[in-house]
Amino acid sequence: MAYTLAQIAQQLGGCLFGDGEVLIDQISTLERATAGQISFLTNSKYHAQLANTGASAVILGEADADATDLPRIISENPYAYFARVSALLNPSTEIKPGVHPAAVVSEGAQIDPSACICATAVIGAGAVIGAHTLIGEGCSIGENVVIGCHVRLYPRVVIYHDCVIGDNLIAHSGVVIGSDGFGIAMDEGRWLKIPQIGRVVIGRDVEIGANTTIDRGALDDTVIEDGVKLDNQIQIAHNVRIGAHTAIAGCVGIAGSTTIGKYCQIGGSAGILGHLKIADRVVISSFTLIGKSIREAGSYAAIYPFAKTDDWRKNAVHLRHLDEMAKRLKTLEQEMCLLKQESQKGNTE
Repeated sequence: MAYTLAQIAQQLGGCLFGDGEVLIDQISTLERATAGQISFLTNSKYHAQLANTGASAVILGEADADATDLPRIISENPYAYFARVSALLNPSTEIKPGVHPAAVVSEGAQIDPSACICATAVIGAGAVIGAHTLIGEGCSIGENVVIGCHVRLYPRVVIYHDCVIGDNLIAHSGVVIGSDGFGIAMDEGRWLKIPQIGRVVIGRDVEIGANTTIDRGALDDTVIEDGVKLDNQIQIAHNVRIGAHTAIAGCVGIAGSTTIGKYCQIGGSAGILGHLKIADRVVISSFTLIGKSIREAGSYAAIYPFAKTDDWRKNAVHLRHLDEMAKRLKTLEQEMCLLKQESQKGNTE
């Protein structure tokens, strides 16, 4: 699809400078853009690329409005504007309504006529599939699952029984929603499985990356609120609650019964222990382990910096003796304090 720059500004807003009739058919980086493409600048260190770009137009912030003579759109948030332009130029493929002959639909399932059920998908008894929803090849939808409108499940997504999925969900391949949480009890030398009788309830406008798993609740539900964005290979344990518009990067592990607030950002491979509470608008850096609740908004990190192997080993040895060193330091401080007192006493005499 192609639009003039003026048409883009008309649809998405922003201030247009220069030739509004230039035709745009794709978006690209400043370094690789060619004629017919629009690019964007969000970091001042790329000004040199702006001067040499082959793009036909650019998206800039207000501070950079005069940084080029190229046709341009000025926005308060160039990166968000870029996202909207990319969505405009690269719309999702339209679905073809209907149930493929190779799909399996159990008795009692309700499928909106505008939905698309692809080959080898399995829809369980009592499931409800909303309008304009796409169930990809090989997906498995359990009994009594409720799926909203405009949901897109890529191939081989699995949703266990009784789960509830809100409108506009995007779930990428390999996602598993509603599998049993890790509930076990020791009894006379062996583990007993604790039935997981809760559900997973997902709000509107959620996206879930490939191979992410969300466990059903043990008793209460696991809840993912509106607007949450989950990257690939995330593990969300039973009874977790994730607040609206929180974004979590890949390989994060969240243990059971933890509550994460709204508008949080969690970096890749971070770990969050169970039964904790994370406040709204908390930022957790990559590879950070959270072992206690966070009550205040802000940025938190616990990352040990990398070093050359020999240096790291030397520092690790010191870390092992850190408590001992702290005690020795405290003893020295006390001795110095006594010596100072004796010296002052002697000067007085």
